[in-house]
Amino acid sequence: MFVLNRVIVPTSVYDLILRQTPAAMETGGIDIVEGLLVPQAATVTTVAHVIQLAVAPVFLLTGIAAILGVLINRLGRVVDRFRALEHVSLNTAAEETAASRTEMLTLSRRARLIHWAISLCTIAALLICIVVATLFIGSSMGVEMSGTIAALFIVAMLALISGLLSFLREISLATGSIHVGSR
Repeated sequence: MFVLNRVIVPTSVYDLILRQTPAAMETGGIDIVEGLLVPQAATVTTVAHVIQLAVAPVFLLTGIAAILGVLINRLGRVVDRFRALEHVSLNTAAEETAASRTEMLTLSRRARLIHWAISLCTIAALLICIVVATLFIGSSMGVEMSGTIAALFIVAMLALISGLLSFLREISLATGSIHVGSR
């Protein structure tokens, strides 16, 4: 029995560690410094592998950016319509003002839903950026961070799902407020 990192390990494990070849050490092995197990720094091979793992979240970021573009465009249209109705309601009769106020209330609800959708999708994008950064930090420091990465990714997906549900509700509110008058 030997003591490594204050842990008692069987002789066979210790011998296995001592017999590691330089090639095995380059692919993410360990070094022994003064009898302590020390993780090796990331090599080009491991960094290349981390880059491959980071590609999928980066594509996801591109998709979220497209969704954010749509949401911001919709918010701009809602705000423009609200301002136009606000201007019209100042210069119109009482019955038209009531209709304008009703539409303005609907627009206000839509703007609030779009705001939530934008916020949640942005949070999802930020969490995915943290996932990518955590991949590289874990690789370069030789630290196992798979639990953290999984948790961050799950929270990011929940935020994205919530943002999309908010967007869906806003679309429902927008289409529900369309009234076709008789000709």
